[in-house]
Amino acid sequence: MKKKTLLLFLCAALTCTALAGCGGSGEDAAPAVTDISENEEPEAEEPEEEPVVEEETREGMYRSELTNEWIDESLQSQRPVAIMVDNEKTALLHYGMTQADIVYEMMNSTANGEITRFMAIVKDWGSITQFGSIRSVRPTNFMIAPEYNAVVVHDGGPFYINAYLSNPWVEHLSGGFARINNGKSREFTEYVTTGEIEDRLEAAGYSANYNEYYQGPHWQFASESDPEDLSAASDSIDCTLVDLPFDHNGSQLDYDAASNTYLYSEYNMKHTDPANGNKQLAFTNVILQSASVTQYDSNGYMQFNILNKTGEGYYITGGKAIPVTWSKGHDMDATKFYDKDGNEITLNTGKTYVGLVSSSRWDDLVLE
Repeated sequence: MKKKTLLLFLCAALTCTALAGCGGSGEDAAPAVTDISENEEPEAEEPEEEPVVEEETREGMYRSELTNEWIDESLQSQRPVAIMVDNEKTALLHYGMTQADIVYEMMNSTANGEITRFMAIVKDWGSITQFGSIRSVRPTNFMIAPEYNAVVVHDGGPFYINAYLSNPWVEHLSGGFARINNGKSREFTEYVTTGEIEDRLEAAGYSANYNEYYQGPHWQFASESDPEDLSAASDSIDCTLVDLPFDHNGSQLDYDAASNTYLYSEYNMKHTDPANGNKQLAFTNVILQSASVTQYDSNGYMQFNILNKTGEGYYITGGKAIPVTWSKGHDMDATKFYDKDGNEITLNTGKTYVGLVSSSRWDDLVLE
């Protein structure tokens, strides 16, 4: 027993000597031993996974390809119509215009003070009770409506449109709509009324849904939770007034911060809709497009030169504006708009106004 105890003592003593002192202090104490050498990197931590943001859904609804607003899913495959609306002062008040998802305004003639005309793109045309008054169409409209696979609704037009009517991707309904006695001359009395578009599409043998010529959604939209803010752009300018160089109509858009929309006026008065509670025409997005013009004859018939072309413009939303460039190829190709870095613009959820302005009048445009 004593031998075993002695051996254990000697072992402990030798171990303490090898470790320089078994916890003793002094100059001979061994430096502390670390688990990781100076040249060995610690294990990298696993990166945290970003949370997956699930896209919002609503039962029985989908986001419109024209506005990004929630609308009934029964409309998802339904193609829109493009309704030509007379913009002579005598034609006021316009009915149904606040139901349009996108409104184009452009010079209709180089005569008569370069008067403009509207082309209203309407997705939910089944809800129309009265829309117009409707008027004749021009070649430019048949260059734009196919971008949406839209059926053009109009009352005739000059023979210059005939070349476009022969294109298989162009479908249109001309004249024969309801005449409403409003005390005006006949040219200002034609309106689209309840159920007429559905009946006329069926009679013409046109599909009410997108057909083989549909190129897909025209625009890209920002999320409602993260809207497009143009103030972040280095070339952004304040824009609470858009004064268009449309002398006959005096068209202008004023920014309303409360609704975050641009309110449309012309002929020195608010543009209101008697078919929808006298609401004023309002837009979340405003796009201005400069293009050259070809005049056909001394009567003022003309077209904007936008096929296989590029040009300049502005994108305006949220009280700010940025310069953009635009590009369009074939009739069915969507006109695309790009910022200074060449990125396609992203619209905010809501209605859009597109103003085509003659390049000869572009410098007269006022943004303030």
